[in-house]
Amino acid sequence: MNNTGMKGIFTALLTPFYDDYSLNAQSLKELIEFNIKSGVNGFYVCGSTGEAMLMSTAQRKEILRLVKEITGDRVKLIAHVGSTNTDDSVNMALYARSLGYDAISAVAPYYYSYPVSAIKEYYYEIARKSEMPLFIYNFPTGSGFGLTPEICAEMFGEEPLLAGVKHTSTDLFALNSFKREIPSITVFNGFDEICLAGLAMGADGAIGSTYNFMGSKFVALYDAFCVGDIGKAQALQNEACKIISVLCKYGVFQCEKEILTLMGIDMGPCRKPILPLSDEGKAAMKEIVRSL
Repeated sequence: MNNTGMKGIFTALLTPFYDDYSLNAQSLKELIEFNIKSGVNGFYVCGSTGEAMLMSTAQRKEILRLVKEITGDRVKLIAHVGSTNTDDSVNMALYARSLGYDAISAVAPYYYSYPVSAIKEYYYEIARKSEMPLFIYNFPTGSGFGLTPEICAEMFGEEPLLAGVKHTSTDLFALNSFKREIPSITVFNGFDEICLAGLAMGADGAIGSTYNFMGSKFVALYDAFCVGDIGKAQALQNEACKIISVLCKYGVFQCEKEILTLMGIDMGPCRKPILPLSDEGKAAMKEIVRSL
């Protein structure tokens, strides 16, 4: 199996836009530098948090390029290349490889209902044509496909370039099964509100969207867990969950962008059809920023 050696806290990077939805490169740089200063181990680029599924392939490539230019070799980078089209995914994977990304990831092809055999071939083709370690992005509520321990064992047994799983699911028994049955792979927890639980069930690290503005909190949580200070880790998880519960009420991505804008990094709007943040939501985000 292809063990990337990756672990720790990876920020699922938000994408800052101008009002016309062109990329705000200056804000992207500020966001990356803020996160690196907070101590995160890497970035998951152009995933769900980054609104990649609402962008063209060309714009996703622009973001991949700029993130690599800004970060250099300071942190690990995973490029999300998943799409509804295998050829587009392969194209983006090859581009990520040319830029020097450490790994790629892909959500299962969505919209159409595919048999498991087609989904397996989608992943194999992306990995084999790019010759890069690939993380399966297991996001059942988003893609309609749920990776089971049985399918996982088959796939990782058949393709050595499959490196691990980004597990964005509350099914922590499945997460534990992935890691327990195939110890050599890397498994990242995906839901921020259960980061500590995911680590306790065997995750090597976590990839999350609220790390964009709470990276230092989750780095401290991860460090506390690693040295066995579960009380401190639990307290930090509780603090994060209190904030996350408010974000879920008003719209997570809109709230995260509003918080960062209030903190001095102009994130701009989310792409349509994501709705703008309500006035009530904006007021709530001001309170969160005051509490940070």
